[in-house]
Amino acid sequence: MSAARVVDYNYSVTTGLAEPCPLAGIRIRSKIVVKTVRTRRMPVCLLSPHPLVLGEFERVLSGSGYKLIPRLLESSLGPDLRRMSVPRAGVFVVDAHVARAAAGALLSNILEHHPGARILVVAEKLNAAESYSLLRLGAKGLLTYAEVRDHLDRALPLVAGGGFWVPRSVLSGFVDSVLSGPGNRRMQVEVSSELSRREQEVLSGLLENLANKEIAGKLNISERTVKFHVSNLLSKFGVRRRADLILLCFQQRSVAS
Repeated sequence: MSAARVVDYNYSVTTGLAEPCPLAGIRIRSKIVVKTVRTRRMPVCLLSPHPLVLGEFERVLSGSGYKLIPRLLESSLGPDLRRMSVPRAGVFVVDAHVARAAAGALLSNILEHHPGARILVVAEKLNAAESYSLLRLGAKGLLTYAEVRDHLDRALPLVAGGGFWVPRSVLSGFVDSVLSGPGNRRMQVEVSSELSRREQEVLSGLLENLANKEIAGKLNISERTVKFHVSNLLSKFGVRRRADLILLCFQQRSVAS
């Protein structure tokens, strides 16, 4: 396979913009590091059992610079989707117009063979239970068919760059269910060497669902200092919101367990 020309695409984790920006800075130990995500010409696999839906995905993303790999699903049965061969890609756009169990089988198949892949799920409608199930399985983005035309080309670079595209209300409800549900143990995350001891302590507080004021009191530091560390944590993990960070830690824990 010939090497494709790659053009750097900068995603601003500071502003949360899903459009190209001239410089995306991340604060790491008082140094400014430019984070560039190579999404141009990134392979994006499009999966759907419906030719018209597959064609709409391609139309919306035409001219986006991604290397599109459309695949028509020949079966909507869970066992078949669990065994099917999926091409290697950095991002998968999955049409979940199948039973929940079948959609779960397909997502599990993708992540088993391509653990670093990021999955954006599209469905006719997504209620809270369905959304939570998909997030637990590892989905990074959720869209309805009605949102594809206006938002797919905006959601894709965000998901490809390491972020999440999940409605705020859905994300908030999911995080609440994770942190306050019966039997949920305190979440742990593999600590990066780039995190200072204080950042690790603040992250631990976030995963206990503590407010900034509560974290400040627990660590005997000012609330302003907590906000500073939270901002750095969001930048280092490449997410926009506290809830995004908690979701990321939850998904990492689920993969590790």
